[in-house]
Amino acid sequence: MKRDHGNLNAGRLTRHGAAAAALLALAACNLNSQLNHGEGIGFRQARFEEISAMREYRQCRDDAVELDTQARTTGNVGRYIASAKLLEKCEAELGPEAAEVALEERMRAYALSVQNYLKGGDVEKAAANFERFKEAFSGNDLYYADGSSFIETMEVMLGRKKPSALGQYAALNVSQTLKGEMHRIRYWKRH
Repeated sequence: MKRDHGNLNAGRLTRHGAAAAALLALAACNLNSQLNHGEGIGFRQARFEEISAMREYRQCRDDAVELDTQARTTGNVGRYIASAKLLEKCEAELGPEAAEVALEERMRAYALSVQNYLKGGDVEKAAANFERFKEAFSGNDLYYADGSSFIETMEVMLGRKKPSALGQYAALNVSQTLKGEMHRIRYWKRH
């Protein structure tokens, strides 16, 4: 029996070609998985830094909230100021790795710093932090339990809106207590 060496060589080439193609595909997959693995490590490292920064931020914030609670309980004005300063420091030390994390949580803390400066009597610092709040969290607002707007309330409290511009106060999204107080002040200024 005579073999056809031409067909045998063609079969070998086909098998060797298929094996070579399989090895190339496997090598490409291996290279791709190594690249993805490298990105995974970088992502994990960035995520770890983000989590660490938020953990430190939350501990700082919790300390400031404790000062706020003490201020409300004792009526100590100095503790309001201390709480506001610490909240301001917490935000400043957060860093870029977590700048876009937990925005509403950070908004609430920074809003508390504005209110605490106001309660502590430092209206100038409250106004400065209010402006920083509006810049840092542009387009966002917080709402009190009664549905009133933090931004509109602070604008009124800090004198950003003049009573003559307020009309009958109906369009403002501030608490009924604040509206009543504004009516009272306006009445006594006129009479």
